[in-house]
Amino acid sequence: MQNPTYTTSDFSRKSGDIIADALRQPVTITQRNKPRLIVLNIDDYARLRKQADMRRAGRTENMSDELFAEVEKAIEEYAMADDPAE
Repeated sequence: MQNPTYTTSDFSRKSGDIIADALRQPVTITQRNKPRLIVLNIDDYARLRKQADMRRAGRTENMSDELFAEVEKAIEEYAMADDPAE
């Protein structure tokens, strides 16, 4: 079943109807015939946030010196344990 869809103009004029729909299921808001927003109830939002992968990518340039040293040591130990010459 497709989510109800409204335009940004509808959003201004029919906000009560849109909110009522969004309490039952996610609602798509379009602008110039392109989907721009999804309006959903707080329980669905909380469920999605709980399922989200909160990991973040970082750069070694932004690591503290202490953390960088730990990572470097772990890599060296891993490489040595995997080296058949030793």
